[in-house]
Amino acid sequence: MSISLSTHLRNSMLGTVGFDGAFTNGIMELYSGPQPTNADAAVQGTLLGRVTVGAGAFTPGSATNGLNFDAPSGGVIAKAAAEAWQTLGIAIGTVGWFRLKGNATDAGSGSDTTHARMDGTVAISGGDLNLSNISFIVGTPVTVDVFQFTLPAA
Repeated sequence: MSISLSTHLRNSMLGTVGFDGAFTNGIMELYSGPQPTNADAAVQGTLLGRVTVGAGAFTPGSATNGLNFDAPSGGVIAKAAAEAWQTLGIAIGTVGWFRLKGNATDAGSGSDTTHARMDGTVAISGGDLNLSNISFIVGTPVTVDVFQFTLPAA
């Protein structure tokens, strides 16, 4: 599977909110197992980590430790270069996919068409998100060095 955008995110991108606005001060969750069939679908697998700035505590509705993006260029938007996107493992397992979520309260575990979500695969290479380590252990830090989304021209 590859990148999947939720109904709400697609509507936001076509409206005035845009991709950056939908995910400002958001969070990325990393799960074991296969990616759901679409970003509106319920979570599959075990939550292994929550990526925030500096692996800090995150509270929906608060900007503290939420993830941000730099200004887009050439149809590409990338993680804010000034931010260290990190997580500490919260369970043991192998990461298979991610869910990027906006800052609104979104349990993210059930079927939902009212929140901005983006799902994608995780691998050491060849994934939508590549990490140097996909085998998580509780308390082990993992950093997201590169994350970007490209809006195709055609």
